[in-house]
Amino acid sequence: MSVSRETSALSHLSRRDALKAAGIAGATLASMRAVHAQSPSSDVIRIGLIGAGGRGTGALQQALSVPGSNVKVTAIADAFGDHIKGAIKAVESMADKVDVPEDRQFQGLDGYKKVLEHCDLVILATPPGFRPFHFEEAVKAGKNVFMEKPVCVDSFGAQICLRAAKMADEKNLKVVVGLQRRYDDKYRQTLARVREGLAGDIIGGQVYWNGGGIWYRPRQPNTTEMQFQVNNWYHFNWLCGDHICEQHVHNIDIANWFLGQSPLSAYGVGGRQNRVPGQPSEIYDHHAVNFSYPGGVMIASQCRQFPGGDGRVNEEFQGTKGIIKIGEITDYAGKVLWKYDGESTNPYQVEHDELHDAIRNNKPLNNAYYGVSSSFSSVLGRTATYTGKEVGYEDLMKTNFRTMPENITWETTPPVVPDKDGNYPLPMPASYKIA
Repeated sequence: MSVSRETSALSHLSRRDALKAAGIAGATLASMRAVHAQSPSSDVIRIGLIGAGGRGTGALQQALSVPGSNVKVTAIADAFGDHIKGAIKAVESMADKVDVPEDRQFQGLDGYKKVLEHCDLVILATPPGFRPFHFEEAVKAGKNVFMEKPVCVDSFGAQICLRAAKMADEKNLKVVVGLQRRYDDKYRQTLARVREGLAGDIIGGQVYWNGGGIWYRPRQPNTTEMQFQVNNWYHFNWLCGDHICEQHVHNIDIANWFLGQSPLSAYGVGGRQNRVPGQPSEIYDHHAVNFSYPGGVMIASQCRQFPGGDGRVNEEFQGTKGIIKIGEITDYAGKVLWKYDGESTNPYQVEHDELHDAIRNNKPLNNAYYGVSSSFSSVLGRTATYTGKEVGYEDLMKTNFRTMPENITWETTPPVVPDKDGNYPLPMPASYKIA
């Protein structure tokens, strides 16, 4: 893929904004080498955690493990108090880096605002539907940000994130998005060889996240419907964006990264085949989408959550000169043109190492643009499967479609409610509306 082709994608309005990444992402390619070792500093980076579930707790552990960085977690918020206690317990072995007394433990849906009063760097790891609103508030408050993917589940949220990304640049804030493959040296080195032209121009590809089922939390007595859904966020589109957004965004992100652009449109099919008794869910369990990119490049996308079958979570591309797999490029006769021989690194840790390095040494770093591009590309794919129609990236962005209710409390009625049998309606092409 040539630089000129990548640059041509920047002429598109929303795609241009979302793909400031093509310059910064591949950022890059200049800084694509080693993990930065931190110089010891007497300046403490105070870390706040918003969303203390499994991924948030993991991100906190990694943030506190950055080599040589003087850090301390000083505030935690979560909708549920047991998550806060669990996160604190998970880092109890790092006691010298933990300073979260009871009065800086904030339970409830609005606790995130209070965390922002007690930190310099905030980790955003709540259910994805909340992400745009939390990111915007964090940037307004002048905080550096690590936020999990996806960063949006609809066009309304995507536009909020793009505005916040620009504001972050204006305030010289550093932003990392948890699309950790971009921090994996094997991916970085593979892309470097592609950029050098070893495989020629990419003309097609396949991206997969095919695996098994997901967790489910039974309904507890004396809880509201909103509490049940927030606790079971992965099963509701307004909270997770469906698994094409929550999981498969990783693979779609790699397609965007390697092509240096976001898709023009998407067309696909999906549905729900596996219905577990007593575990009603609103999301699909399979999506198959064809993404059309500028220049006629087509990327075939699959994701599923089925018990049994072959698991496949990877990305492959075909170039005019060869076949690209992560860590290896071959020609069409099978001759190996390049094979990765670097050391294995933990990209979950590297993304925090590089974020802290950027904060301490004032290096430009803002992943929010490509975070929006890849998250919204996933939304595009979901919308194509829900509607059964080909959907354009720019057309969908302009709808300003919003799934998140305003002024959420535990008593608020969620966007979807169960029927008399306790089941939730599935999105269907004959009736699904995006505006």
